[in-house]
Amino acid sequence: MRIISFYLAVLIFSLVTQNLVAQNKYKEKIEALQEQRDRITDQEKEALKLEIEDINKRAERGQISMEEAKTLKEAAAKKRALNIENRISIIDNKIALLERNEGELLESTKDRPDFDDGVGVSINFGDEPWRIFERKKPKYDRKTYSDFVFAIGLNNAITEGQSLEDSPYKIGGSRFFEMGWAWRTRIFRNSNFFRLNYGFSFQFNGLKPEGNQIFVTNGDQTELEEFEFDLKKSKLRMDNLVFPIHIEFGPSKIRETENSIRYSLHNQFRMGIGGYGGFNLGTRQKLKYTRNGESVKDKLKRGYNTSNFVYGLSAYAGIEGVLLYAKYDLSPLFQDAITDQHNISLGLRFDL
Repeated sequence: MRIISFYLAVLIFSLVTQNLVAQNKYKEKIEALQEQRDRITDQEKEALKLEIEDINKRAERGQISMEEAKTLKEAAAKKRALNIENRISIIDNKIALLERNEGELLESTKDRPDFDDGVGVSINFGDEPWRIFERKKPKYDRKTYSDFVFAIGLNNAITEGQSLEDSPYKIGGSRFFEMGWAWRTRIFRNSNFFRLNYGFSFQFNGLKPEGNQIFVTNGDQTELEEFEFDLKKSKLRMDNLVFPIHIEFGPSKIRETENSIRYSLHNQFRMGIGGYGGFNLGTRQKLKYTRNGESVKDKLKRGYNTSNFVYGLSAYAGIEGVLLYAKYDLSPLFQDAITDQHNISLGLRFDL
């Protein structure tokens, strides 16, 4: 029951975290819009100042009369005043829309701050404007998305010729943890149903032996042996760097505007099947026991004949970013073992 409660707590924590992140994002959008609104009046006044200077120069050169100059200045002032009113109204409407929907809305990428074609500084050479420090437009069709990934769950090993029930390791006490970064890229041009999910992850696989046993290396063999003192804890942990790749499939929502196409997995089922390969970064054993009335903690970092290269199969399935996750090492747990053991894991994966 404690294990189930633990994973329920992790799931609830992840969902709450995602909700808080979403709220912070839409609040940041509102703050950015408010800053834009505060800059509007200064921008329009500066633009009016430049227009009036240009009109005055034309009047001084005799290109227009003083009466025409006065009329042009009044028209320019009226235009800029209307610009301030309209632009502030647009910003206020956007803020009201975000607040009413708490950030959950379809927004056209055409609605750019200050300029429709990006923000920058322009210099006129003759009749041609040259823009510098320009912010690039977003891609019309974004094919690749990325997520921070972490997973947690139960870990164990299957011995060749035996079932998981015969495992010498604690079913509930052995756990794994994984974190990394994943990219998913649409495979077909006009469909997002099939995607390639790939990246890198750090895996931490732990095994706790049953009884009062520890791992001991005898030559090229790693075996479990009875420990001479009463153990409070015995755990072997293998740290791996792996590069997973999965074929992912499932429906998605399409958000299409005049200037962009985006695919969303919000509240959508998805499933991935694939595998991974990588390297063992290190293996260590932790022991806690009492000796002569004193509490002792040993951390033994050794090879323990674990495989240097790890590879296996993995799969996941779930809704949006909360997924049931399983992986199985095809590579043996220990090299040159008389009987091969293969690590197996089952848990939850969160794509944030």
